[in-house]
Amino acid sequence: MSASTKTPGGAPPGKAAGRAMTGRVVRAGTVSVRWEPRAAAVCAALALLAAGAAVLVVGSGDFPIAPPDVVAALVGQGDRATEFIVQTLRLPRAVTGLLVGLALGLSGAIFQSMSRNPLGSPDLIGFTQGGASGALLQILVFGGGAVAITASSAAGAVLTALAVYLVAYRRGGGVVGVRLVLIGVAAAAMLQALNSYLITRAELTEAYEAAFWLTGSLNGRDWDQAVPLAVALAVLVPAALLLSRSLGMGELGDDAAQALGVPVQRTRLLLVIVGVGLVAAATAAAGPVPFVALAAPQLARRLTRRPGAQLLPAALTGAALLACGDLISLHMPVAMPVGVVTGVLGGVYLAWLLSTSGRRGMG
Repeated sequence: MSASTKTPGGAPPGKAAGRAMTGRVVRAGTVSVRWEPRAAAVCAALALLAAGAAVLVVGSGDFPIAPPDVVAALVGQGDRATEFIVQTLRLPRAVTGLLVGLALGLSGAIFQSMSRNPLGSPDLIGFTQGGASGALLQILVFGGGAVAITASSAAGAVLTALAVYLVAYRRGGGVVGVRLVLIGVAAAAMLQALNSYLITRAELTEAYEAAFWLTGSLNGRDWDQAVPLAVALAVLVPAALLLSRSLGMGELGDDAAQALGVPVQRTRLLLVIVGVGLVAAATAAAGPVPFVALAAPQLARRLTRRPGAQLLPAALTGAALLACGDLISLHMPVAMPVGVVTGVLGGVYLAWLLSTSGRRGMG
């Protein structure tokens, strides 16, 4: 091959490979990690954006607090009234928002990578709707309290994922990503119809509570939601990161991944369990917040300019998106849940994604 030969993207092979393999490998004993300066810088910027938006969220409300005073109250250097407002009344909401966004962004990256489809998001393949159905049954049928609603939401997401996985499974062939997405979309449509039916059969007060929960909201969130979510993420996030190498190899195709020593079906099952756990924990804490899991992984890829599943950047992008969405919702002329804001932003993003994909396909 001559030196002037170029890749389909227009760059010489050496330069294209250099861009794909930027960074260096850092080893500590038997563990090796690829250090990528751009990805590290993007993660740092996203973490700062998420933290800054969370500080502004804590400072927003009927009693506004300047960011320096918020930071002082967080470290115990503020006056007693400000510390009470910040640490007791507002901080749980901001922490819950960050953790929910992180969980949704990470889950979206897992499922989009597994399905090799940018639309392979838990929003669209039924898992989020399953969590919503579980919560609605508890609210409208059994009349349980907050703990029961949380447990039912998590159970609904897990049972939906189990049903979709079993239907998508083929003896001898396992689960194929495209098949998982198609069956998940069908399950989402059926669960959406069930949710609408449950609301139409409910009493007015219960229907209002259920409809409000379905929009996805951080209003009234306290440590009862933040702490269980943080515990779940302390288990699920490390598990996802440990599986990230196998997830990246899976994008090469099942045959190639098996040739590289990856147990494809077992790894896929573990990834489904981790991804569904993240969705279930996030939905139980804040309701079905739409489009964060869809948009965060794609934005992370564009920011890092790296192929494959960018799990940590996607998680931080999700946290930043939800924190910024919550901040916007608090400063709207009319108070609204954060799910309305993310739904509008996500709809615009989805239209853009489909239009650009269509142009590439026609080209």
